[in-house]
Amino acid sequence: MNSPRNATASPDVAHGSAFKEARADLARLIMLFRPYWRWMALGAGVSLLTLLANVALMAIAGWFIASMALAGMTQVAAFDYFTPAAAIRACAIVRTAGRYVERLVTHEATLRLLSQLRVWFYTRIEPLAPARLSDLRGADLLSRIQADIDSLNHVYLRVLLPMAVAAVGVLAIVAAAAAFSASTALVMLVFLVLAGVVLPIAILIKANGPARDGVVLRARMRETIVDGLQGLGDSRVYGGEQAYASRIDQLSERLVVAQSTVSRANGFSQGALVALASLAMWATLCFTIPHVADATLPKADLAMLSLLVLASFEAVVPLPLAMQMLGESLAAARRIFALVDARPAIVDTQCTAALPSGGNLEVRGLRMRYRDDAAWALDDVSFELPVGGRVAIVGESGAGKSSLANVLLRLWDYQAGSIRLGGVELRQCAAEEVRARIAVVAQDSYLFNATIRENLLLARPDADDALLEAACRSALLHDFIMTLPQGYDTQLGEGTGLSGGQARRLTIARALLLDAPFLILDEPTEGLDSVTEQALLKTVMRLMEGRSVLLITHRLSALTELVDETLVMRGGKIVERVARGAWGCDCESDAQTVRE
Repeated sequence: MNSPRNATASPDVAHGSAFKEARADLARLIMLFRPYWRWMALGAGVSLLTLLANVALMAIAGWFIASMALAGMTQVAAFDYFTPAAAIRACAIVRTAGRYVERLVTHEATLRLLSQLRVWFYTRIEPLAPARLSDLRGADLLSRIQADIDSLNHVYLRVLLPMAVAAVGVLAIVAAAAAFSASTALVMLVFLVLAGVVLPIAILIKANGPARDGVVLRARMRETIVDGLQGLGDSRVYGGEQAYASRIDQLSERLVVAQSTVSRANGFSQGALVALASLAMWATLCFTIPHVADATLPKADLAMLSLLVLASFEAVVPLPLAMQMLGESLAAARRIFALVDARPAIVDTQCTAALPSGGNLEVRGLRMRYRDDAAWALDDVSFELPVGGRVAIVGESGAGKSSLANVLLRLWDYQAGSIRLGGVELRQCAAEEVRARIAVVAQDSYLFNATIRENLLLARPDADDALLEAACRSALLHDFIMTLPQGYDTQLGEGTGLSGGQARRLTIARALLLDAPFLILDEPTEGLDSVTEQALLKTVMRLMEGRSVLLITHRLSALTELVDETLVMRGGKIVERVARGAWGCDCESDAQTVRE
């Protein structure tokens, strides 16, 4: 909610604040570009050289043609046409080669900048996962990673480069004109300032808001389209296609309005540039013709100066578009900065004690919630998992089982209590060091769009074929993999033919490869039949001899005699502790006990 002061702020104050934010965002982007300043400077230098060569070509050609005509009219016996012809040819060669080299260098600089930005963005958001990214839709995150980062390539190629070239180029061209005619140089400077400063600022004021809105609306449209496609089956079942189509139509109409405003501003700027260039040339003629008439200015210089003025506008032609691109780029940058500036849920501190490879896991008085105003997801949880011990956590959905796994893996922080591994408080150790001691099979373990082998090597890059096969045999998956045409080199991804149970077994094999002293199994047998479930769990437990296992499940059939102790959770609290074999044989009655 806005404060009263913000609500009553004047438009000038609002514009001033927006200008300061835009300036800060632009300065921050420029700082990100610093590693490639040499490429950027080289591109600007080549672009400036190309501009000056083109302007010089027009001016010299105008002077040469006029001089040749005058020489023919006056029947001059001798005229040096070799020097200007050579100059024209040299300018043409420089312009042609410069255009090619300019594209080559500036695009190389742009691609390097994009690569730098993507790596920088990933390294900033990686510590935010999953806690700070959980409220962000996948389509919105993808839009920031792809579309918004792509928009930032305009900052150098369409904004900084034209502005730098225009500033230096205009000064050089005006200085060259002043050497022949001070009045022409003054006229040129006035009209170039109008075209290169006043007009772009007007375009920025007019198109900045719609350009910024366009970035946001395109992101919302991508998010809505992806959301609609992912839920298309349910939409068709419940007749919700029309509602989604209506939402997309509304966003599309708003986007068209924003783009139309920007297009009209761009069209006006192009027409204004042509008008200013024509007026500048006519003003030049009006000022220089009297000097030609009284013979204070050579006649051939009239054509040279006129074409020089006309060609000089090439320096400022990109600037109105640059201001439009600046608005879009800064809007995209603001969306990116808003994400990377978020504080991670887990901030590593310097480790004050070495984390042992094993040891008891002791949880005492643990309390954790996801937001300050939310209920406690874990409330006064205490238990101990000894070396080689096996503890099961059961309870209905929302009881706090997965929250406990997230805290143990240092994906979320806890507000009170203590977690000690081998006598060392987890908060005193780096999160990566903690995760290296704990292998996990989560409910939503992800299989990458890669081969089976590459998905397995994610846990242990140096594993050989024998280790991969042993892990998959333990997960009861090797025989199935060998039935595939490409075996372990079979490509995975959406629609690969793996069932839910087979995918789960592959993630279990990956966890076994890590060879960690602790193993967390979060609903590891979801999607498996009871026979396969029991066989898989017995195999995993046998392989984890000497290691500690925390089994999180809501299926009592997975427990039987496999664990030493079962903790029943409800509402974030441990409400019951059951030793091995104390469930009895009435599984239906025991299940009802857990639900209650």
